[in-house]
Amino acid sequence: MSEKLWAGRFREKTDRGVEAFTSSIQYDRRLYAWDIEGSIAHCRMLAGTGVIKEEEADRMAAGLTRIKGEIRDGNFEFTDRLEDIHMHIESRLQELIGDTAARLHTGRSRNDQVALDIRMYLRDAVHHIITRLQSLRSVLVELSRAHLDVVMPGYTHTQRAQPVLFSHHLMAYYEMFTRDQDRFNDSLKRINVMPLGAAALAGTTYPIDPEDVAARLDFPRIAGNSIDAVSDRDFIIEFLADASLCMVHMSRFSEELILWSTSEFNFIELSDAFTTGSSIMPQKKNPDIPELVRGKAGRVFGDLMALLTLMKGLPLSYNRDMQEDKTALFNSVDIVSACLDIYIGMLPAMRVNQDRMRAATTTGYLNATDLADYLVSKGIPFRKAHAITGRAVAAALKQNKELHELSLAALQAFSPLIESDVYRFLEVDSMVNRRLSPGGTALENVKNAIRTAEKRLRKT
Repeated sequence: MSEKLWAGRFREKTDRGVEAFTSSIQYDRRLYAWDIEGSIAHCRMLAGTGVIKEEEADRMAAGLTRIKGEIRDGNFEFTDRLEDIHMHIESRLQELIGDTAARLHTGRSRNDQVALDIRMYLRDAVHHIITRLQSLRSVLVELSRAHLDVVMPGYTHTQRAQPVLFSHHLMAYYEMFTRDQDRFNDSLKRINVMPLGAAALAGTTYPIDPEDVAARLDFPRIAGNSIDAVSDRDFIIEFLADASLCMVHMSRFSEELILWSTSEFNFIELSDAFTTGSSIMPQKKNPDIPELVRGKAGRVFGDLMALLTLMKGLPLSYNRDMQEDKTALFNSVDIVSACLDIYIGMLPAMRVNQDRMRAATTTGYLNATDLADYLVSKGIPFRKAHAITGRAVAAALKQNKELHELSLAALQAFSPLIESDVYRFLEVDSMVNRRLSPGGTALENVKNAIRTAEKRLRKT
């Protein structure tokens, strides 16, 4: 194809700088498979409605299939002179089948064509991400079951607060990633809307059959408004919002893995296969994977803000600004997919230092709340029990002792209701297993949560 698609109206050739500036082929070439699939469905529909002949549709479909193979095998030439993937494929099709190729664009515009391509691409990308989230959730459940006997300090304000099961802590991330998976799954309802037939913005005069195309491309719904169909990028923004939340959870998990792997914590050790060293310090073993995941979260947030900013001032319907949607979309899809994949491999290889974790639960007065609860069980109102326990902690601090290291006489100085059974209350395992409230860290609760998660994972 030697001329531009719009050459009839223009008298001058397009400046080469303009061709380079307006070209999107360097990134939208990755849409080629979906573009070709959509074009084949479109030409079959045109034949079915009598707009073109069956033999013309056959030639188009055969040519498009050949082009798909050429691109897949790296035997296809890309150039800025043909600014996008649609023009590249149409130009090559004309080389292969001649003027019959010119009929392919009947009844559609690049506006509804690219909307179709993106929706098909994103639908497949979301299915892949859902599959990876399913695998990550399974890894977390397996790790939780394997470490049911491990206790660790729970934290608030980055200060030791109360002992919890390590498996309970892991299952918190299972819950986060479950919500992420649910959000991505729900987004498919809005991604899975077929826009082809909207043409440039007003629809088409040709007797098209969108239901036929939708069935061929597995779309359950057809866009209800042609203007909205070509100008809607809500579904991409929604995906980027879902991706951002997923990366928030990935980043929070990364931060904890980074802290836990320090010498100061020494709660875990990441496998050598998922860490790197220093070019100058031979002793270093760096948690680069969690650090990079934590860093990449910001890039996904930036993609969300970029597209929100891109769309916020655009009048209906299509505007060329929207060409920039794909860089943000592709970037975030790649980042989320890569981060999920690397964590699925990294987490099972992680070593848990359960002795260090347990030791950390015995210092820092993590049993203070339990002493207060003990006093409540003796009939003292909680606020008074809280104050009594606070005075006991202050005294223990002066003596450089933990609460459970104070003698019974020393404890009874704060309340005569304290008896020798208090020490059982202050034991780590007892503290954990008494927390039987729904969602609490008691062993039986966590076992039930794991069983429930395993059943849910088997069903999905």
